[in-house]
Amino acid sequence: MTDVTGVPVDVLRTLFHSDQGGHEQVVICQDRASGLKAVIALHSTALGPALGGTRFYPYASEEEAVADALNLSRGMSYKNAMAGLDHGGGKAVIIGDPGVIKSDELLLAYGRFVASLGGRYVTACDVGTYVADMDVVARECRWTTGRSPENGGAGDSSVLTAFGVFQGMRASAQHLWGDPTLRGRKVGVAGVGKVGHHLVEHLLSDGAEVVVTDVRAESVRRVTGLHPEVSVAVDTDALIRTEGLDIYAPCALGGALSDESVPVLTAQVVCGAANNQLAHPGIEKDLADRSVLYAPDYVVNAGGVIQVADELHGFDFDRCKAKAAKIFDTTLAIFARAKADGIPPAAAADRIAEQRMADARRR
Repeated sequence: MTDVTGVPVDVLRTLFHSDQGGHEQVVICQDRASGLKAVIALHSTALGPALGGTRFYPYASEEEAVADALNLSRGMSYKNAMAGLDHGGGKAVIIGDPGVIKSDELLLAYGRFVASLGGRYVTACDVGTYVADMDVVARECRWTTGRSPENGGAGDSSVLTAFGVFQGMRASAQHLWGDPTLRGRKVGVAGVGKVGHHLVEHLLSDGAEVVVTDVRAESVRRVTGLHPEVSVAVDTDALIRTEGLDIYAPCALGGALSDESVPVLTAQVVCGAANNQLAHPGIEKDLADRSVLYAPDYVVNAGGVIQVADELHGFDFDRCKAKAAKIFDTTLAIFARAKADGIPPAAAADRIAEQRMADARRR
């Protein structure tokens, strides 16, 4: 069912009436010549221009793409608020298989759409887009981050994303076991792509025992080729059931924590780089009821957005790493707030982020 504009009614209902909505602006973009079909969603600019990456993915439907853009942009508002950035939340999705339709012409057309927003949205890399792609987008749009150092950018943001997740793990260990080291702990990493393989390096350096899995066999081979001591699980279902697992790190796509996965988790901690790990509202309570400590994803994976935000002011890696290191303190503060309020950590993080955004609107 559609309205007179041809937009599915359920999309409009989500935008205007649901908890997943409340967005300031949603832009539908199409360039027939290049094949571009994209959605840019701006959830909030209360703290400043919306900042978030561009996901390039073969969605099953346009409705699914819109829903992903809405969820991801809302998550960016909370992420940027908790990271202490003067940015709101935005996200863009390009519909299609990047291995088939990605071209300079398509990326340039996308850049023109972002530029048409006049700085209300600042874009960067995400699933399916890379530094080289942002270099192309930047040819049409100055509000582009995640570019190569040769083109005035900071390069790959996955390095600091992994570093921030590692800080979240250290905070989780401090809170649960009284010591911020991962030495002797068994950590399962699901997804060892752009971020996950860097996280494995931090874990091994800290003395952790690591088990990995990935749908891409070449990603697993890259890790085990460098580190033969790393164990491999056949898939995520096997990984989360691994005996003696202390920490589970979802580092692929969202929805990893679901009605099916949570009851069989063997880990005492969940802390990973993936966005939107909670499959639906209420999962955070299921985790708490099983005494599984959940480090909110948008808090611990904020290292990358800290990096791309810094690029707007003249990138300094040491300055960014110092900011990302504060994820340790932020995560501990969330656990303390959760305990004080008698709520799950995910709800505590939401309260803190919502307060910062509300305070900004009143100024």
